[in-house]
Amino acid sequence: MSVSATSESAETGASPSLESEGITELQNAVIRFAGNSQDGIQTIGGFLARLAGRSAREVMTYMTIPSTISGGPSIFQVHLGSGEVLSAGDEADFLVAFYQHSYDNHIDSLKKGGICIYDSDHVEEVQEIEGAIQVGVPITSTTVEAIGGSARDRGKNLFVLGLVTQLFKLKKEKLVTIIEKQFGRKGEDVLRNAMLAFDAGFAYPIGDLLGGEFELKEGVHSGEDKVTTDGNTAITLGLLAGGVRFGAGYPITPWSTIMEQLRMELPKYGGLFVQAEDELGAVAMALGFAYSGHTAVTGSSGPGLSLKMEALSYATMAELPIVVINVQRGGPSTGLPTSVEQSDLMQAIYGSHGDSPRIVIAPKNVEDCFYTAQEACKLAREYSCPVIVLTDQALATRIEAFSQPDLDEVVIEAQLDQAPRAEDFKPYPLDGLTKHAPPGTPMEGGKYPVVTGLEHDEWGHPSGNPKMHSDMNKRRREKLKTLGEKLPLPEMFGDDSGDVLIVGWGSTWGPIRETVIRLREQGRKLGLMHIRHMNPLPNGLEEVFAKFNHVVVVEMNDEGLYGNGQLATLLRARYCDPKITSVCKTDGLTFKIREIIEGVDARVNEA
Repeated sequence: MSVSATSESAETGASPSLESEGITELQNAVIRFAGNSQDGIQTIGGFLARLAGRSAREVMTYMTIPSTISGGPSIFQVHLGSGEVLSAGDEADFLVAFYQHSYDNHIDSLKKGGICIYDSDHVEEVQEIEGAIQVGVPITSTTVEAIGGSARDRGKNLFVLGLVTQLFKLKKEKLVTIIEKQFGRKGEDVLRNAMLAFDAGFAYPIGDLLGGEFELKEGVHSGEDKVTTDGNTAITLGLLAGGVRFGAGYPITPWSTIMEQLRMELPKYGGLFVQAEDELGAVAMALGFAYSGHTAVTGSSGPGLSLKMEALSYATMAELPIVVINVQRGGPSTGLPTSVEQSDLMQAIYGSHGDSPRIVIAPKNVEDCFYTAQEACKLAREYSCPVIVLTDQALATRIEAFSQPDLDEVVIEAQLDQAPRAEDFKPYPLDGLTKHAPPGTPMEGGKYPVVTGLEHDEWGHPSGNPKMHSDMNKRRREKLKTLGEKLPLPEMFGDDSGDVLIVGWGSTWGPIRETVIRLREQGRKLGLMHIRHMNPLPNGLEEVFAKFNHVVVVEMNDEGLYGNGQLATLLRARYCDPKITSVCKTDGLTFKIREIIEGVDARVNEA
């Protein structure tokens, strides 16, 4: 074991460094585990996140995983806090490096005054880092010794978890319960080895090496029931609460976990989810469920959404209630399957052939994934059209803790309405919203409606009449304009007027909000507008834009041929306002606070 420090003291309160023996109390801690995807660092990071939720702390996680089956370098970062946690953290307070490449690639992510714990069995070259404390621990050999030589290095992730539990004075008994639940179903031998590794890490004298230990403050909402989960699970639960009981899909990263959860959960509610042979079959089956009178779901990522587009045009023409979950990832083509981007916005709104208006909404965080999925179900039923939910890889895999929803209020049991229809019933009235009659519904007038992809009259019967086509295009358009008039203005934060309004959508919400907090603390006049309803946009945005000197849209897609990201392009086209500019990135990583600050300052200085 070895310990090195390249400065005698660290910034008080600005970093986790120990100045004297004892316990240092922390408000927040950003812990980064760096290793390979096979090391189980995602598992222990998830354990810590779940523990945070059970301790009434706020938490946000971030991970990178290789897209190749053979695996490779990976990280899992956990931001724990007793107050509001808005981002996974720009820099790490604590870095645990499993290999030399992990150390070399991530030591620069360590905050000044931070602590690096590295596996001295694999890390041989250690850099001189000003203000950092670096501790070498023989993680691999100590794990092998604890479990037994035949185990090789499997279990070193649990050793590290025990080490961190001791270092931060976390609640061991709660973590043990989580470990037992996870590994107990794999057999007694697996659980025994896991606990041997965990206990060995917990007993390791890491506090003595550092000259002290740490303790995270209790959460501000101590005693409150918290849900700790990832965005894909929250989407699944929101669909169930919103009344979805049928759907179909095809596997693709990072949508697949939603599909797998729906396959397991829907039969419990009398429903069904089908894994189709491909994306085209999946959307066609989901449309079949919608035709039969149910709100159906399908989903994919960007490449799969492209394949669904022809069928989604049919859904627009037939006006069928279908929810489409698009978990965005890096593109184009196969692109970056395990990285994040927000580059499917234009495809979601305009991707189909012909004039195919549809609703597009985007959640801002994991909690909002639940409520956005639920809202998508409601809108699909009310407006009888496709509703696309644009989430992304960051939200899909991120773990957060949030308040338990009031299930008595939010859960909807959608009923199949096969009540007899009156003689004057028309499913596609020119003067009202679509109201389908599921197959088997009695028609008192004896005239039965038709559902078709051909242009049609008010009963759904095919029609090539030019005026009818114009009228039907108008009613499909106008119902979305009606929705836009009803939508509230987007969520605002910070100043109502001033120098800069930062506009965001989707998973950029937390980093943008933290950016606004920091800059306002410096005396700057900034506001945040985060848009949830992407199409149609709520009315009145231009009135908010007029109150600021600069409007900067922060989004994770390319600036395009003309220097603006996809949402910024839509806003500039809609409002003809040249002060709307962009801060874009396409590196497959979430925004850091400093990147947003630098980007906003650059746009202001250019203007």
